Amino acid sequence: MRDLRHVRPYGDTLDDGMVQFSFSLPVPHGEEAREAARQFVAKMGVLEPQVVHAADLGEDMTFFVVYGKAPHDIDYTAIKVPKVESPVMDFYEINQFIRDRIGRKIVVLGACTGSDAHTVGIDAIMNMKGYAGEYGLERYPEIEAYNLGSQVLNEELVKKALELKADAILVSQVVTQKDVHIPNLGELVELLEAQGIRNKIVLVCGGPRLGHELALELGYDAGFGSGTLAPEVASFIVNEMVKRTVG
Repeated sequence: MRDLRHVRPYGDTLDDGMVQFSFSLPVPHGEEAREAARQFVAKMGVLEPQVVHAADLGEDMTFFVVYGKAPHDIDYTAIKVPKVESPVMDFYEINQFIRDRIGRKIVVLGACTGSDAHTVGIDAIMNMKGYAGEYGLERYPEIEAYNLGSQVLNEELVKKALELKADAILVSQVVTQKDVHIPNLGELVELLEAQGIRNKIVLVCGGPRLGHELALELGYDAGFGSGTLAPEVASFIVNEMVKRTVG
């Protein structure tokens, strides 16, 4: 039986600690560059680093792939990750839940906000065709779903939420260099609070660099990472709406 208190990477054999790094250095391609990459990984504490691939990117830039052995292990049993705790229903169960527990269609807005122009995440949740065999919210008969697309200003999103009397807002942030998603997401919360409607709206964010813990810190009700499907998000929204009514 594996000891989950001492978990190490698995490369060729169990517990060998083998890891792989890929990165670029601003140096010209050559033997000196390979040695620079090897030393760089060695300074990270990795044992026996080996440069297995180096490619000239031009303009004195070189890309590397380096193998090595990690000297550390992780106590997996001590890991506690905040995550969305909500029962997940399927398409039919969600629609029936809305009919039985809410008694009207709910309004959900979705958008990529700020400078983000990549709609792959919000489309997977909102668009009728959905993703990975699951329908998007536009196909749910008990949900009025509005996909506002990309580069939506927070002010525009709040204005639309007021106009449509939104029950929930979904914000997707996919490409977020220099952590621009953090102030952008925080600004939306502030604008909703200024309008006095923050507590009336279920606020959810999602994206590759977002998780439930960060979402809560920013003032959101939930955060979902990559690979999330529409039923997971819809289940959380409707359960949260009912919980607030009961509370």
